[in-house]
Amino acid sequence: MRVLSIASEVFPLIKTGGLADVAGALPSALAEHGCDVVTMLPGYPVVLRAIEKAGAKPEVLPLDPVLGNDARIFAVALDGLKLFVLDCPALYDRLGGPYTDAGGHDFPDNWMRFAALSKAGARVAQGAIDGFRPDIVHAHDWQAALTPVYLAASNRPRPRTVLTIHNLAFQGNYPSQVFPDLDLPAATWSIEGVEYYGNVGFLKGGLHACDLVTTVSPTYAKEIVTDGGGMGLDGLLRGRGTRLVGIVNGIDTGVWNPEADPAIAAHYSAGNLRARAHNKRAIEGEFGLRREDGPIFAVVSRLTWQKGLDLVAGACNALLERGIRLVVVGSGEAMIEGAFQAAHSRQPDRVGVRIGYDETLSHRVQAGADAILIPSRFEPCGLTQLYGLRYGCIPIVAQVGGLADTVVDANYAAVSAGAATGVIFSPPDEATLVAAVDRALGLYEQPAVWRKMQVAAMKSDVSWIKSARLYAALYRDLLKE
Repeated sequence: MRVLSIASEVFPLIKTGGLADVAGALPSALAEHGCDVVTMLPGYPVVLRAIEKAGAKPEVLPLDPVLGNDARIFAVALDGLKLFVLDCPALYDRLGGPYTDAGGHDFPDNWMRFAALSKAGARVAQGAIDGFRPDIVHAHDWQAALTPVYLAASNRPRPRTVLTIHNLAFQGNYPSQVFPDLDLPAATWSIEGVEYYGNVGFLKGGLHACDLVTTVSPTYAKEIVTDGGGMGLDGLLRGRGTRLVGIVNGIDTGVWNPEADPAIAAHYSAGNLRARAHNKRAIEGEFGLRREDGPIFAVVSRLTWQKGLDLVAGACNALLERGIRLVVVGSGEAMIEGAFQAAHSRQPDRVGVRIGYDETLSHRVQAGADAILIPSRFEPCGLTQLYGLRYGCIPIVAQVGGLADTVVDANYAAVSAGAATGVIFSPPDEATLVAAVDRALGLYEQPAVWRKMQVAAMKSDVSWIKSARLYAALYRDLLKE
């Protein structure tokens, strides 16, 4: 079964969030179920440099101009992935990240950049490359969501299409003026197409046109069909009925493996937790924290309202008064960044802050911190808590989305059964967050209980094994139709 996966970022080549981790890890997991996946992504400079640095020899495949822009495809195998890299210098050869310029501002032509990705993906799906015609096209998030729209608008035979929502908050809505340049039939400017309250809705159009919608956890699938969680698309999503399926994300347990992780100070396992203490000492040194026996709580996240990190910043003094040391790694909203930096200035030996994204540092923090705070107001799946489970860094999470699906709360029954893997609280506000931290501290002060929680967490199945099986089954069901 051939699958063309289309994504705007793919780990380890380019990453801003969990989408990249999913797009990078799922193909190899699907291979175990008879799926041959080729992943298509834009030819950002960092991607082309990675190909050059690896000494890979891509096959250069011609492609007709895409939305008026000269383009070609590089077919290459890299980092265990089969890739189609869309080389289109006019759209992707620029400084900055995949979505923003060097100053952090969205590229004004993002609509064109990702419409081109979708348009090129649709062409490839319909045989633009000799010898390659997929059975399934799997598009990820709004950046690839026009792919099923282009395919549905074509009179030519097309593969079956799956669209995965990684975060409904990002929908790709643009002014109606861009529609004439999308090379779509006039009929797609409709309620049943891409028109969305007078604008062009990339995600909205894809949700109408695809054969199947998936999202990244069962609980999030239930949340997004409600008035409160649907972000304006709940009616459309309710209308998809059984064509909306929630499958929880996994992680690459080879990359995230405390027994072999090259980024951490000392390797350890569920059977050898004593060695984990070396990583705690390393974190204290790296962040300039006072060395002591008390717990280190961590934040590794985008510092945004969605992630609830304003709650942690607001409760920071209360947390520190309880003897906690805090480590923060991430970037985001200026007010939240500033609040954590101010806390560090007041107590530099108790609060460590690194503003910015650092993949290897996140590994070290997960290996060295005792608990990780994830008080998200909504969370489609979340991967940070999965990393925490894998590394015995106990997650303290809000009861939303995938957080609720992947963490077992340390209530009396779960603790007694040795099944607890974290602390869950609701609703996400400062008072409940502090109460959850108090619960976690009570457990931490019982070393035998805490160790049991760490062991249960590390033995949790956070891999792609089960979820890849579910995706493969969905693909096969679509082909049977």
